[in-house]
Amino acid sequence: MNFVYVHTHDSGRIMQPYGAAADNPALMELANEGTVFRQMYCTAPTCSPSRAGMLTGMAPHSCGMLGLAHRGWSLNDYSRHLGNYLATQGYYTALIGVHHECDKKNASVIGYSEWTYEAGKGNDETDRNHIARVKEFLAGAKDLGRPFFLSFGMRNTHRPWPKNPCPPVDYVKPPYYIADTPENRLDYCDYLESLSHADACIGELISSLKENGLWDDTIVLYTTDHGLAYPDAKCTLYDSGIGVAFILRRPGQKHSVCNALCTQLDLFPTVCDLLGVKKPDWLQGRSMLPLLDGSAEEINEFVFAEVTFHATYQPMRCVRSKHYKLIRFYDGGELLKAPNIDESSAKDLYLSKPLPRQPMAKEMFFDLDADPAERINLVGNPEYESEYLRHAAALDDWMVRTDDPMLRGENMYTLGRGKVINPLDGWSPDSKSTYVIE
Repeated sequence: MNFVYVHTHDSGRIMQPYGAAADNPALMELANEGTVFRQMYCTAPTCSPSRAGMLTGMAPHSCGMLGLAHRGWSLNDYSRHLGNYLATQGYYTALIGVHHECDKKNASVIGYSEWTYEAGKGNDETDRNHIARVKEFLAGAKDLGRPFFLSFGMRNTHRPWPKNPCPPVDYVKPPYYIADTPENRLDYCDYLESLSHADACIGELISSLKENGLWDDTIVLYTTDHGLAYPDAKCTLYDSGIGVAFILRRPGQKHSVCNALCTQLDLFPTVCDLLGVKKPDWLQGRSMLPLLDGSAEEINEFVFAEVTFHATYQPMRCVRSKHYKLIRFYDGGELLKAPNIDESSAKDLYLSKPLPRQPMAKEMFFDLDADPAERINLVGNPEYESEYLRHAAALDDWMVRTDDPMLRGENMYTLGRGKVINPLDGWSPDSKSTYVIE
């Protein structure tokens, strides 16, 4: 059985089949023939840590990817990457397009037999170059003489988005955590256009699998790394930051929807089970196979996510159950760090207000049934004391079991020495006013 891993940037769940009025027929084809996971969460709402966590099956602080790979962070042990591991199991491994787990000039360290990155003039041209190479690879895949693992990574839907909005601007509404202004509607339309570009590439991949007689022998996964590049989404531990699309299509299966609580840490053990290979001993997630075959309704009582570094230092941890979430902050300061928010009209409006400059709470606890937008902090509320303590104990236990450096009192200087970051009081992640931590 072959395995194709398709991934976009910064997409969250803002697409069909998760309720968004978006034009993505290819993803809907996958959804109609596969399993749509409605409660899937990433390990970190920032690019490299999220992908590293998913593809090693280990929390970012466990695998070493505390920040962005292009700013100096790396895995402690690249042999634990899914690419390397499947190569040891007899798979031909190929990367075409974007990844975020090491220096993009040295993807061979991940374990890929071949890899291609051909930058074009913008995200769409880059993705067009890569889908052409994907089709070439699939045309010759049967000549490999063994099953393959293909990672196809797209630049869409990462900013900058195309300035050619497809939907009528007057008839869209940005996600709930973004103010509904003309500027933000236009920006959101640009995201939807970028999504449609990515979806077109996914459609060509599906067609190529079918044309080359591979569709019935290939598992296809589509997912993303974290939420959209907006305030209160990417680089936050709200569900708008850690909630991700996850569509898994297996040959011969019928469409299904999974409402179980899952984490992308669960991908690695699931792939092992689906491909019939032994699970390595370092995995921290659980196989989703019992959910897929109907033998279990849940596999996780709690899932966990984290941020340590993005463009700048912002350490925080969270634990989520089906009904509640606890977020814990470790550095204080203001509510949000501006360098960790991508540039947009929504950011300009948001940070023009006093609210983001309010002091950050040490902890936030939310009732996700009564307050799905995560706005009412229940820490100290006696009616929620027992659930708060239960979740705090679960987070403490997870941090101990996974040797989280936050428990040792580590800080920006001990964890980030030699890495590139933006000043804490900066404005943009794109600013050239970066420095190396000494």
